[in-house]
Amino acid sequence: MAQTPTSLIDREKQERYDRAYLKMAIEWARLSHCTRKKVGSLLVKDGMIISDGYNGTPSGFPNACEDDSGETLWYVLHAEANAIMKVARSTNNAHGSTLYITLSPCKECCKLILQAGIRRLVFTTEYKDTTGVAFLQAAGLEVVRIEAP
Repeated sequence: MAQTPTSLIDREKQERYDRAYLKMAIEWARLSHCTRKKVGSLLVKDGMIISDGYNGTPSGFPNACEDDSGETLWYVLHAEANAIMKVARSTNNAHGSTLYITLSPCKECCKLILQAGIRRLVFTTEYKDTTGVAFLQAAGLEVVRIEAP
């Protein structure tokens, strides 16, 4: 009887965790007050959630994310930026962590992801501009897309 290679077992286990964390990020996205897009993110390090975020306005601003014509206001924070900023204010750091996000990051957020030391990116839906994700892959990050659980 052939044995399953350890790497296959490890990949299957990792995929189960990836799907579970993505489900949580989807739930977190529902907290967003934005109308056009609701995005949620989790930062996981050493098997623990160290930060979370969803897209929305900065603290102290009204929760409306879009102007009267439906365009996103320039100062709305992206979910991944919120999660990275939260961990920066804590005693933890994102070095070596995995970012789970419901929408792949934009170019600007990809720079933050790289600088924060995040090593893996797992997302469900692809953003229209994939330049940032290609940048992260070229920088050596592991990038995984999983269909929404």
